[in-house]
Amino acid sequence: MNLLLPSRLFIGLSSFEMMAMFRRGLFYAYLSIYLRHFLGLSVTETTLFATAPMITNIVFQTFVWGRISDRYQIRRSLIIAGEWLAALGTVTLWYLHRQTENPLTAGRIIICGLAVIEVFWSMSNIGWSAMISDFYTPSQRSRIQGRLASIGGLGRMLGVWSGGLLYDGFAGKYAGWGFQAGPLFFIASAVMLISTVPLFFMPEGGISNQRPAASDPKPAPVVTGRHSALWLFLAAMVLINFGRNGIAIILPQYLVMDSGLAISSRALSNVVNIQSASMILFGLVVGRLSERFGDKKLLLAGIAATMAALLILALSMRIEMIYLANFIRGATDVVIMATSYSLASVLIPAEQRARLFSFYNATFFLSWGLAGTLVAGPLIDLLIASGHEPVFAYRASFVAAAVITAAGLALLALIWRRLPR
Repeated sequence: MNLLLPSRLFIGLSSFEMMAMFRRGLFYAYLSIYLRHFLGLSVTETTLFATAPMITNIVFQTFVWGRISDRYQIRRSLIIAGEWLAALGTVTLWYLHRQTENPLTAGRIIICGLAVIEVFWSMSNIGWSAMISDFYTPSQRSRIQGRLASIGGLGRMLGVWSGGLLYDGFAGKYAGWGFQAGPLFFIASAVMLISTVPLFFMPEGGISNQRPAASDPKPAPVVTGRHSALWLFLAAMVLINFGRNGIAIILPQYLVMDSGLAISSRALSNVVNIQSASMILFGLVVGRLSERFGDKKLLLAGIAATMAALLILALSMRIEMIYLANFIRGATDVVIMATSYSLASVLIPAEQRARLFSFYNATFFLSWGLAGTLVAGPLIDLLIASGHEPVFAYRASFVAAAVITAAGLALLALIWRRLPR
């Protein structure tokens, strides 16, 4: 990081990232289990808790907040407003879903409520993405993203561990108590409010407020046909992220299923946290790996490794291999996020940074739910309805995810020479 940048900038970014990942791990790691095994929704319906909110998130990033952010060059204000409004919405959502005795209705209220809350979180998401490019040079961004991912991984690990304890009330209540009684909603909301405190000590952001120190001693390479290269790159990232992230919601269901590994909520937190531990480790070294091998080669390695992890999940039911697969997934999460962000940041013009980053964010955010809703969920439900064992159905979805990721890799190869080094 350039020494002329105030240290409070990275402190603010990293503390916010840690708390944001804490509440995501706390809340979302167990929500699909609550919807599926406590409220009784189908596999496809459970994926909607990510799909519907992510659609509203991307729509508002692209057509509302991204345009406002670029027009007025505001970043920090959007993040603070978004987190406060989302915190209020989360508490309200708990109250609303408890007003019905029908568990299916309660589950659908959660899905619809999260879709509304994402309108506010989309303010935070777009402000965050643009702010990093505002204050860090192209040569710094992979390293900064890696460090933030490492710190975020620590927050996620603590969140998942806490969520595992609260889900069944420290083993003193019943599975699902953490959501039904409300502590998971309340703690997530409190963390959202606390996470904004460091932001009040940070600059607003925006290219009009960009520090002179943010000019890169190594200017960004000129990319031939940058506009078309950007859209083809984003199309490839859609497939890559849809493949690797499309199993995120269904994997916990698979691991706790009685006919499968049948692990407890606490054991599930250990499986998920091996992924977080890997994110911490690789977040510390991804910057150096990027400097040595370049973002393009490192991205290729990350994609190949994530395909291998998906096949391990599909072919093995040994818990040791599940740990290995999740360790690989954590490493590739960091590698793919850091390198793809760095490549996109060079392809995106500075004056359109917020709006075009909303399209880049869409490749990630939509992948968590939409891929499950369109591919994994229907495939599992169809195979089970056809008489196949649930374990076979879930493992088939992992194979499908690997195939989708491979298709994204093939598309990326078509524009390989047009990507910046």
